[in-house]
This record gives sequence, structure tokens and C-alpha cells, in this order.
Amino acid sequence: MLHVSQTGTELAPETRTGWQWFRSAFDRLSLSQRFAITGSIVMLIGMFVIGSWVTGKIQDNVTENTAQATALFMDSFISPLAQELEKTDNLSIGPIRALEEMLDNAALRDRVVSIKIWKTGGLVAYSTNLEMIGRRFEPTESLRKAWSGMVVAEFDDLEQEENQVDRQSGVPLLEIYSPIREPWSGRIIAVAEFYENATELQNDLQEVRLQSWLIVGIVTLAMALSLFGIVHSGSVLIDRQRNILHNRIEETARVADQNRQLRQRVERASGRISELNEQYLRRISAELHDGPAQLISLAALRLDSLRRETDRQSRYHEIKIVHNALDEAMRDIRNICNGLRLPEIETQDLHDTLPHVAQSHEQRTQTTVELAITPSDYPIPHAVKICAFRFVQEGLNNAFRHAGGVGQKVEYAVKDGVLRLAVLDAAVNGPGETDIAAGEGLGLAGLRERVESLGGTFRFERLAGQGNRLAMRVDLRGEQSDG
Repeated sequence: MLHVSQTGTELAPETRTGWQWFRSAFDRLSLSQRFAITGSIVMLIGMFVIGSWVTGKIQDNVTENTAQATALFMDSFISPLAQELEKTDNLSIGPIRALEEMLDNAALRDRVVSIKIWKTGGLVAYSTNLEMIGRRFEPTESLRKAWSGMVVAEFDDLEQEENQVDRQSGVPLLEIYSPIREPWSGRIIAVAEFYENATELQNDLQEVRLQSWLIVGIVTLAMALSLFGIVHSGSVLIDRQRNILHNRIEETARVADQNRQLRQRVERASGRISELNEQYLRRISAELHDGPAQLISLAALRLDSLRRETDRQSRYHEIKIVHNALDEAMRDIRNICNGLRLPEIETQDLHDTLPHVAQSHEQRTQTTVELAITPSDYPIPHAVKICAFRFVQEGLNNAFRHAGGVGQKVEYAVKDGVLRLAVLDAAVNGPGETDIAAGEGLGLAGLRERVESLGGTFRFERLAGQGNRLAMRVDLRGEQSDG
């Protein structure tokens, strides 16, 4: 199966790219389905961004507040003991003992895991791990910020070399850097680094993160459902209106096509009116010229000779010839008039009129016409009655002229508002439709124009080994018949 790209070029499925395949599948979805997919992606991204930002801000603020409180609390103990670091690079035994006793206190033992005091250049002036005292390490970014006067806190991964012992604690630790200042001048003389047991803090943060994500998810879901409900109702309305519009367009196109066909039929019928009238006139002229006119001319010539005739017996003979010629001319004129005149069919049903046509044909041709007429009370317009009358009249004339009147039959019925009329003969080797149309009379061309001008269908059939069938069909409900 081929598909048409946006440029109008047809692409086979194997030649389409992944994006073209996705675009083709996406375009086949309804508006609500496309909104559900696109909106879900956008809202999930938005939820992730907002949730990450909110939880990150909460974690940063909680961590900072905890660090500030812990740093202020610890500074009240450490700062007085570390003032001698203004002049030396390590603490004396007195402050060290005081710090050890402070850490053995029940209030701090479960809270503070270890302490370091840093001098400039990454020198460890004091550490709860005595082996670290006097060693130098590359200052971290947090340590540099602390030397600038900031209190810095972070959940440390303890990957630095100076944290080998702290990594063995097995608990989450909050690393806090707090500057130690000289009381009078406020100058930073050292930086205290201590690790606080953050198990409870981490649990609180996890609970806060879970609650934050839950709230963000619920709000996002509520927004998505609300918007989807609005878009879905609009999509259903648009689809319904699109289907209605599509049906109306199809109906309009169908009616327009019918009107076009009917207009073409009317135009053809109108174009044939003058031709039919000319054929009528030529036919009447020929019949009058070849029949009554010749006979009247003969009578006129005989009258001239009669005027000069003196013998009584001869005059009687001439008078008889004139009388016979005029009688024959009058008969021909009456026959021509009978062919032109329609019976009074306005007040009669068509199934009562058609037997008169067959009877008149039988009298004129000395043949037999079989009738298969089904009476019906369905109202038939006068124009259809005239068309049916001429159809049977011309059909029987053709059957007599081309088939010798053998097997003549008229079938008539009205079923479900559709009139069906047919004239049959038993001429096995009779002429075709073209031959009949080229005959002396108006032929099938005139009948076809009559029937099609009423919106009906006309058909001539050669029945294999059974003769010919001339049929017409008219939808009396005003709908076009399909034949």
C-alpha cells in the first residue's frame, strides 16, 4: 500500500522514515487521543521539573537550616577552645581534653560523629582521629567557602582521603563547615568541620520528598483529567460535526451528480424536441403526400375529364372513380388523424387505457397481442400516461413492421412506486436497436428521449432465441430509476 507524503509524493511503507511513520500514525488519531499523548508527555515533564525543583529546594533549605542551628550550637563549645589557634597551628592538651569530654557528653555523643579543625592551607589542627592532626590535604570547595565566612553543609559521600575513618560509621552523615572567629575582631582564625548523624534528617527529607511528589502528582493528574475532559468533549463534538458535514457533502455531491445527469438528459431531450417535431412533420407530410394528396389529385384530374365527357355511361364511370378516390383519401386522412390523436386518458387509469391501444393495433394489423397487465391504484402523472401510451403504440408498430406481429405481448405493472412497461415479440432474427431506430417512424430514439425526459430508463434487449424486448421504467416517487 502506498502513502502520500506532505510533498504529495507517494511513499511505500519500506521507504518511510521512523518520523514519517510516527507522523502518519499520529495524524490518524482523534483530537482527544493526540491531546492525551502530547499532554501526558508535557505534563509528566512538567511534573518532573517542578517536583525536582520543589524537593531540591526543600532539601537545600532544611539542610541549611539544620546546619545553621548545629553550627551555632557547636560554635558555642568549640570557638572558646580554639582561640589559641590564632598564634599556633595545633591545640594544646587542655582544649583537646575539653573537646574529648564534650564529645563524651550524652547530648552530643549520638549527634556528632567526629570533628576536625582546619587551619589555612588545608592543615588539620585538630581531629577526633588523632592520626590526622598535623597532616595537610587539598582544601575542598566547601572548605574554601567556609574560609570566606559561610556556613556550608552537604550530605557528603566521604570519598576524600581525610574521610577514611568517617566512612566506617555506616550512617548517613551531614558534613558541616563553620568558621571560627576571633571574638574582638571577628577575623576567621580556623574552620571547624564536624559530621552530624543525619539518619533522622534523611528520613524526614525522604518523607517530605514523598509527600511533595505525591501532591505534585495529584495536582498534575487533576489538571490532566480536567483538560482532557474539556478537550475530549470538544473532540467528540468536532468529530460528530465532521461526520455530519462529511455526510452532507456526500449527499450534496450525490444530489449534484443526479442534477447534472438530469440536466444533461433534459438538455438532450430539449435538443431532440425540434428534431422530433421535424420528424413528425415529415412523416405526416409524407403520409399526406403519398396517400390523400395523390388520391385527391387523381380525383381532380378525373373531374377535368368528367367536365368534357358527354357520354352518360362514361360520366358515371368517371364519377365512380372520383368517388372511390375521395373515399380512400378520407380513410387515409382519418387513419392519420387516429394515429395523431390520443384517447381520453386523463380520467382513465393506465391499465384501462393500454388494452385499447392493443385492440386498435389488432384491428389495424389483423394480428394478436397478448396482455399481461397488473392493475394498480398508484397515482400516475398525465405526462407518464402519454409516454406509456406512445411507448406501447410505437413498440407494437415496430413489432408488426420488423417481426411480422409474431409473439406480440405487452407487460405492465406498478410495484413499490416504480412503473414497469415492456413490449415483446418473437422475432428470432429480427433487427437490432439501430435498425429499428433508422426505420420509417420515430423509432426508438424518440421513445428513449420521451422516457429519459421523465427521469426514467429505456432498454432494448435481444433475447437469445426468444425475440426482442423493449422496456421502460419510471420511478413515480420522483427518484431516478436505475433500470
